[in-house]
Amino acid sequence: MPIIQVQVLEGRSDEKIRELIAGITDSAVRTLDVKPEQVRVIVQPVSKKYWGVGGVTKDMDT
Repeated sequence: MPIIQVQVLEGRSDEKIRELIAGITDSAVRTLDVKPEQVRVIVQPVSKKYWGVGGVTKDMDT
């Protein structure tokens, strides 16, 4: 049973998160030869103040 964890920046809509989960599940089914009900996807939204790129947090990004 694959368990797939994904971190994304906060602020995406519930609809987009559902689409992401469906897409990841479809990919796992195709590539790992498993059934959809065997796939677990955990999406963790991360606050922009805890996400850094190039030494700067995304909340400071302009």
